[in-house]
Amino acid sequence: MTGETDLSRLLKTMKPAHNAGDYVFCIVSDLNNIPIAETTMLFKEQEGFTLILTQSKADEFGLDYTAVFSWITLTVHSSLEAVGLTAAFSTALSAAGISCNVIAAYYHDHIFVGKNDTEKAMDILNSFSV
Repeated sequence: MTGETDLSRLLKTMKPAHNAGDYVFCIVSDLNNIPIAETTMLFKEQEGFTLILTQSKADEFGLDYTAVFSWITLTVHSSLEAVGLTAAFSTALSAAGISCNVIAAYYHDHIFVGKNDTEKAMDILNSFSV
């Protein structure tokens, strides 16, 4: 099943959803003591494994992190080949002084914003569908 590629339709129907919880980014050199099922995202980089997981799980596993984020999912099924979606919403968030960390998964785009910016980010993202 392929996702939507038309930018105007993507923007009008992206329907952002705020996922409950506080999330953090951590780096580990090996995964021996990390139950993968407890992570939200795992990506292997040259420097180690980047994990995104709940703050409570990071604390439980004794992992270091520098900031706490909210997780917003764009619920529209966007194609991995769609052009312009990330640029459109990241430009709008940037104009409001909101940093965003974006991860594209198979069905949806996921945005991590600073915990204190959640409401403002949701307002900006929702404004695209007006």
